[in-house]
Amino acid sequence: MCELDILFEDDNLIAVNKPSGLLVHPSWIAPRGTPNLTSMLKEYLQGTAYTIHRLDRPTSGVIVFGKNKETAQKMNQKFADREVQKTYLCMTRGYTPEGDVIDYALKEKLDKLADKMSNPDKPAQEAVSEYRRLGTVELPMAVGRYDVSRYSLVEVKPKTGRKHQIRRHMKHISHPLIGDTKHGDGRHNKAFRDHFDLDRLLLMAIELSFRHPENGELLTIKAPVDAYVDQLFSQFGWSGSYPV
Repeated sequence: MCELDILFEDDNLIAVNKPSGLLVHPSWIAPRGTPNLTSMLKEYLQGTAYTIHRLDRPTSGVIVFGKNKETAQKMNQKFADREVQKTYLCMTRGYTPEGDVIDYALKEKLDKLADKMSNPDKPAQEAVSEYRRLGTVELPMAVGRYDVSRYSLVEVKPKTGRKHQIRRHMKHISHPLIGDTKHGDGRHNKAFRDHFDLDRLLLMAIELSFRHPENGELLTIKAPVDAYVDQLFSQFGWSGSYPV
């Protein structure tokens, strides 16, 4: 298990910087005993860590838990009422527009086993993501029929919380995320594995901002990118565009 990277802690909340590849909860698709964040927090706290929101296994960044059920329920309501501002950083294929709002409803993605009792015909749910381009780079890397390849560094603020929302929205506008094995472009993923030894999704939850559920204080919790991502993005001239 990796060590906990604690970003914020008080009597009611704890926020950590989850590394890419770490499960938030035990999963039936992972071998028994696979490290997960809730188990690590339980050991650290010597008690229960109450779930408030989630991050996909390949996504890194800030995630917050409640230390008691009452605070967790208040935070869950803040997420439901869209009172929590979430900011993500990602790298996409191609040059995106400078900024835009993606308002594109998404059908719920059901797992064949875990969701086998769910209705597969549920209508698509509202999904909104606001983004802005922070930087671009052109690499002398042949992918497909092109001798060079273009990429963007993008900040995304999702206004809703659908499963894989950012990954699916960026794919929808033809700018899939690098390292995304589910919704991305396999040719570019392979190029990054071959040229940069990339073995992760380039999607990072870099900031959460909300009013503390107990005292009303405005909290802004930032998660720095890891050393590998910082080194990679520095090569592309993007230093200063993200927390380190």
